[in-house]
Amino acid sequence: MKQYNGDRVKFARIYNGLTVDELASKLNISAQAESQYEMGKITPQFDKLLGLSKVLNFPIDFFLKKDNISINTGSSYFRSLMKTHKKYRTEQKTKIQLLAKLYSILSEYIEFPELNIPENIESYDSPEEAASFLRQFWNLGEKPIPNLLRLLESKGIIVTSFETSTNDIDAFSQYFNINGKNVYFIAYSNNKESAARINFDLAHELGHIILHNWNEDTEDISRETFKEKENQANEFAAAFLLPENAFRNDVHYFSTELQNYIELKKKWRVSIAAMIHRACALGIISMNQYQYLIRVMSKKGFRVQEPLDNILEIPYPHLLKDAVELLITNNVFSKKELLEEFSNCGFPMEPKEIEKLFVLDKGYLSNIEDNNDYSPLILKMYSKD
Repeated sequence: MKQYNGDRVKFARIYNGLTVDELASKLNISAQAESQYEMGKITPQFDKLLGLSKVLNFPIDFFLKKDNISINTGSSYFRSLMKTHKKYRTEQKTKIQLLAKLYSILSEYIEFPELNIPENIESYDSPEEAASFLRQFWNLGEKPIPNLLRLLESKGIIVTSFETSTNDIDAFSQYFNINGKNVYFIAYSNNKESAARINFDLAHELGHIILHNWNEDTEDISRETFKEKENQANEFAAAFLLPENAFRNDVHYFSTELQNYIELKKKWRVSIAAMIHRACALGIISMNQYQYLIRVMSKKGFRVQEPLDNILEIPYPHLLKDAVELLITNNVFSKKELLEEFSNCGFPMEPKEIEKLFVLDKGYLSNIEDNNDYSPLILKMYSKD
């Protein structure tokens, strides 16, 4: 027998980035009543449950099921943590937790790439050394990486993109233990329209995966410790994307010519600003030369949009999308049956929301037969005697 689950109301509220007061206002009820819904002290009448479904964009069934998938959640690292409101961080962490549970369902049918990163990930003397070792470990040499996103997916790291109502979140990473396996998720903001900046965000989060402890609560660390970790991740990203010897050879003879960095952006797929910073860090240019080039960039408007930002192809995640399409095209599930499988595992979802989470094409699941009919059990629960 289905029973109302107040925890699911709280989950869906946070998932949608709403406060208790904001949700209560949308439902035309008091904040106290909404809190009692979440605590399970009051079971909403059917009209209110229908209102919750419409406002939060989850099927009614979602609020009548328990979460029967257990995963262990570890640390999460957010870029711009100190200036990002906790509300937005919690919203994105909730979404990635749901994605991880849907991933665990898919993994019963799909053999995803095994996580392939070095052991003893905290043993490196410097981010530079860690980046160099990882390039060797993955047999990358010192060549540019044509598609970092696909490389990460091939190494068992799950990448997704996300919508956000704030520009304060560039990207974040999250650790889970799913069915006894370590799984890292990287999510980056859809707000960015620069392949070069997305690449750096991905490399930055990879730096956290390689360098840092994933068993601590990053919300509790000091501001100084957080800044140190961010700087280490930035150093790793620069060294991983722009290996010293190859990059030095490219930059050396025209190190103070801005046009040279524009040309090199095509090759390395790294922003001009990041390359100039890397050149300074390696001692190829002086601090005065670095500051001069940055001033020129600002004068030309390159600090807002760099040359080639509208030309270099933006990468998109494919691993989860391909997994869903593989199940459909090989007739393991029809589209409707896949939605039913998620529902049977405790996660009835709106098709459009699954499309967002798995970065599926719009309409891929939502153009099938309407799935919003209310089951006889739901209607029976709310029928009057």
